Amino acid sequence: MSQTSTQNPLTVDVGEVATAQPCTLVIFGGSGDLSHRKLLPALYNLALDGVLPTNFAVLGFAMDDYDDERYRAFAHDGVAKFSRRPIDEQHWLDFQRALFYVRGRFDDGAAFQGLKRRLEEIEPKFGIPGNRIFYLAVPPSLIRVCVQQLHAAGLVNREGEGPFTRIIVEKPIGHSLASAREVNATLARVFDERQIFRIDHYLGKETVQSLMVVRFGNSIFEPLWNQKYIDHVQISVAEEEGVGTRARYYEEAGALRDMVQNHILQLLCVTAMEPPWSMNADVVRDHKIEVLRCLRPLTGKDVETHVVRAQYGPGYHHGVAVPGYRREEGVKPDSTTETYVALKVFVDNWRWAGVPFYLRTGKRLPKRASEIAVQFKPVPEILFNLNPDAPLQPNVLALRIQPDEGLSLRIATKRPGPKVRIWPVRMDFRYDTTYGDQTPEAYERLLLDVMAGDATLFMRRDGVEASWTWIDTILDAWARSGARWLPEYPAGTWGPLEADRLIESDHREWRTL
Repeated sequence: MSQTSTQNPLTVDVGEVATAQPCTLVIFGGSGDLSHRKLLPALYNLALDGVLPTNFAVLGFAMDDYDDERYRAFAHDGVAKFSRRPIDEQHWLDFQRALFYVRGRFDDGAAFQGLKRRLEEIEPKFGIPGNRIFYLAVPPSLIRVCVQQLHAAGLVNREGEGPFTRIIVEKPIGHSLASAREVNATLARVFDERQIFRIDHYLGKETVQSLMVVRFGNSIFEPLWNQKYIDHVQISVAEEEGVGTRARYYEEAGALRDMVQNHILQLLCVTAMEPPWSMNADVVRDHKIEVLRCLRPLTGKDVETHVVRAQYGPGYHHGVAVPGYRREEGVKPDSTTETYVALKVFVDNWRWAGVPFYLRTGKRLPKRASEIAVQFKPVPEILFNLNPDAPLQPNVLALRIQPDEGLSLRIATKRPGPKVRIWPVRMDFRYDTTYGDQTPEAYERLLLDVMAGDATLFMRRDGVEASWTWIDTILDAWARSGARWLPEYPAGTWGPLEADRLIESDHREWRTL
């Protein structure tokens, strides 16, 4: 596949890029792991790119005993270790002057008054007109108390009532449909829906955004994007690591809640949605929600035949012996929490009727990789496909989300020589070789969108609740089954035999990532 330069005169800019507005970003949990590994490095890279607003500051709010200088040292360490680009000390000196910290408990009203006073000190120095973004990088159990304290301290302006106030909420949004509704109701009592940004970092990845361009910016694909030409779709999210230090959270969540309910269903929506008539945030999200509403519910026997769950057992990770899930610290010895799940699902509408979507995700798999693969129907068994013992490989369009971001298209070609020998080749596009610079991290795009007030890549309340409505039926069936054990797969393998049987019973097979 030809590698077109970004300087190509045929490059097209679609619409205007929303501009980040002057604001203060307040990070609740500002001294936590998410801030250290993702948020602060993302902000630093945005500063390097010159796209942060001129009038901008960051205020970390957490329990750790930091002051401004210690917080800047904490941020420097995170940027040095986790930034996609090496830290530039000269740029760092300019960036760090906008970093501040205030210590306090999330349930302490006096601490929120201190937060308010600190904002009122910082904002005039940076020419910030009172615009504020509150990022809740905290456990879900703390969302309610943070929102209540913000309201009680007078730190929230309703939409259109003076300087803007926006709030970013990390997933998971709830633990079930009922708890998601409770979280959403808590937010709605204080914020208007347009002020709420429910973040899923997968939607900020360049390759996920690129899928819409591939579909709707190329006339060769969209006419084929339906049940007449597509055999099936596979969406895979594989993780190398085990549960690690997240055992307490993971025991309550599991792979279905942790990955399928948000990340994978969102990828499914982008893959299956109808063409939106504009890139307006609500237009795009309306079309995604239609996919969720068309998902065939899995209940009763359907859960037994269409869903596989399992746990990783003892095995090897890069040649090092690792324990099984039930031997991990913090995991109950008799746990039935799934670390792997595979599903066969259907989108019951005219476009996708009868086309199976195979979804899978798991921990302690051989590599970290995420991919959406669209497999087209095989060519007829005539001409070049006459040998039933060696059928032609079907065309596959694969979008690699991570790592090695890009896409490939498998096609059949004639191998050189006097005989007609068919050989599959892969036309490959890679972001790094085409565009040079490292692909921006998802949080960079998402933080910038919040500063600009663009909610296109964020989940709306009805979307969150629609996904939980579908997931809850599976959870209910599992709860009724009373299972006391789950199948195991050795750590470092691609999952349980039951998952292979799920797809092989349809005469298909999982792709090698």
